[in-house]
Amino acid sequence: MIELLEPFVLQETALDVGEFKLVPALTVAAMLALFLGVGYFFRVAAVDDLWVAGRSIGAVENGMAIGANWMSAASYLGVASLIALSGYFGLAYVVGWTTGYFILLIFLAAQFRRFGKYTAPDFVGDRFYSDWARGIAAFTTLAIAFTYAIGQASGMGLMAQYIFGISYEMGVILLMGVTIGYVALSGMLGTTKNMAIQYVILIIAFTVGLYAVGWSQGWSTVLPYVEFGSEVAAAAEIEAQFVEPFAEGSYYAWIALAFSLIVGTCGLPHVLVRFYTVENERTARWSTVWGLFFICLLYWGTATYAAWGSLLYDSEVTDGIGFASGEQEMAGVEADALVVLTTQLADLPTWLVGLVAAGAVAAALATTAGLFITASSAAAHDIYTNLYKENATQREQMLVGRVTILAIGVLVTLIGLNPPALIGELVAMSFAIAGTVFFPVFFLGLWWENTTREGAIAGMLTGILLSFGAILNDTAIPMYTGVEDAVIPAVATWLPGTSSALVGVPVVFGVIIVVSIVTDNPPQHVKRLVRQCHSPEPMAQAQSAEDAANGGAPADD
Repeated sequence: MIELLEPFVLQETALDVGEFKLVPALTVAAMLALFLGVGYFFRVAAVDDLWVAGRSIGAVENGMAIGANWMSAASYLGVASLIALSGYFGLAYVVGWTTGYFILLIFLAAQFRRFGKYTAPDFVGDRFYSDWARGIAAFTTLAIAFTYAIGQASGMGLMAQYIFGISYEMGVILLMGVTIGYVALSGMLGTTKNMAIQYVILIIAFTVGLYAVGWSQGWSTVLPYVEFGSEVAAAAEIEAQFVEPFAEGSYYAWIALAFSLIVGTCGLPHVLVRFYTVENERTARWSTVWGLFFICLLYWGTATYAAWGSLLYDSEVTDGIGFASGEQEMAGVEADALVVLTTQLADLPTWLVGLVAAGAVAAALATTAGLFITASSAAAHDIYTNLYKENATQREQMLVGRVTILAIGVLVTLIGLNPPALIGELVAMSFAIAGTVFFPVFFLGLWWENTTREGAIAGMLTGILLSFGAILNDTAIPMYTGVEDAVIPAVATWLPGTSSALVGVPVVFGVIIVVSIVTDNPPQHVKRLVRQCHSPEPMAQAQSAEDAANGGAPADD
């Protein structure tokens, strides 16, 4: 047990976690009180508001919610740390997590909105006319939410250490408790309102910290995003990977990671549900555009933080020895807190460092809220109502949803006390699952009307086997059994847990297509649903593809 807790002791050598900081603590407390208040004001009593916010969210507000939903602890804290530790290789996270939105914009956003259901498993169940398909999709949604949320819990614990001077474990419990409370109270409507507020907080905190570090160190004046070239050159003298592509990671590994993050973006249920919360397909498209813009505002600064943080860590902590030299390596949790650590090492005022830390808390809360809503809808709407009790009342659905939020929150908290990987790596694993299991099913389900239920089920099961097997092989089993390397090293080389989609997606596409060809075609009413998703006719706010297909003339068979 002492060995497992050692990284958190190393954390204390760099990040100032020993004292309670009044101004940052008051800032976070006010922020949390605001979130709880907004959640209470927009509390829901109807499932339509709980799952899809009454389909009333506008494009800019939904874009901010997408940004907040996306700007998790992995983005706010983890990307900078991954670039600092792996240099050029870490840019795969920036490339993957932004490129995916272009595919969403072109191929999925409007079509999902036209389909007009509540959840991703809802789409799978109705499109593939199968309760088995719905159940597999609901299970996968819960697994993705669980894996993704562990990274957010870790980020909360790190920031609570700095702000409140409490232990990492107590920080995880405290902030996860607040998250569980306000999400269970507010549902999707209040959560969306909070996400917009959270985005404003996190982008201001991140940007103010970036500019303050640049000015205080004489590194930048107007645009730190493009003025840090000399610092990158200096950081490269400490760690060659800053300027040497694939110095320690192979070209295949980079491509596999970037590809997995791209298709994973298109398969994440908590992202896709955002398109169900808007009025129509046009708003869904513009939400994606605004969301990408808001996301890029933060991502442009992650490499800057990585270079500056590396230089400051080398000069202030290792005294020029070099944090990657093997003599005094940067601890994993130090790297995970690098954005906040950079502002502290730049000797900025405590209140300003606390503001940056508060932004990280807002980022983690926003993403965790979206994940919990997605998990609760999968359990209450897709499993309980559609698979177990079709005549379930709204009150029963609300109760099951809130119990699910509590249950998954407790499990995430327990695993978050001793996370099995870095924040960014944990999130990448959830992307690999989403990309391998869901992306082929979503894409073919919307663009090939002859995709059958047998094909979808076979594809999802194949994706689960590949993505879960990869994570067990190189991360979960070694972490919790004390084994140093992957169980099967050869498999880990070509099918890593964070990047299994490069192999998995083509395999799953092939399985779905082959099985669909050799099985009976879908019913004609399902084909009409798919055609309606591509109709040029605008739809009403509460209308779905099923409504439009049933209300109009039947499509040609």
